[in-house]
Amino acid sequence: MAVQFEKPIALGADHGGYELKEAIKQHLEERGIAYRDFGTNSTASCDYPDYAAATCGAVTNGSSDFAILCCGTGVGMSMCANKIKGIRACCCSEPFSAEYTRRHNNANTLCLGGRVVGPGLACQIVDAFLDHEFEGGRHQKRINKMMALETL
Repeated sequence: MAVQFEKPIALGADHGGYELKEAIKQHLEERGIAYRDFGTNSTASCDYPDYAAATCGAVTNGSSDFAILCCGTGVGMSMCANKIKGIRACCCSEPFSAEYTRRHNNANTLCLGGRVVGPGLACQIVDAFLDHEFEGGRHQKRINKMMALETL
């Protein structure tokens, strides 16, 4: 699918996801998809919540439509991202879930584990996530209910 992106994809990682983020950057470049890298810039130990907040901030402020976050398992980043109002993050380890979280859940943030998936599979997951659109329809009322949970 030839999806066009008007805004750059926001990328972020901690030390456990740094190398995977770098592979994803190369893949996005090969596809001609613009991105903005919010760090980290090495494998030196750092705190994933800081990078989740900075990267997802690009989605919540409207400068990016999507974010991709990488940490050791993808779970920590996912938990942090989902604390941020307006973020619908998913942690995926295979393409099917990545595709359907876009189609049915309108996810705007993909989280991946650098110690869980290799670069080849990660790029397939990224493609499945980015190359599919939200189907709307019957799924929209569920998204509305999900987003209402932010007020609890």
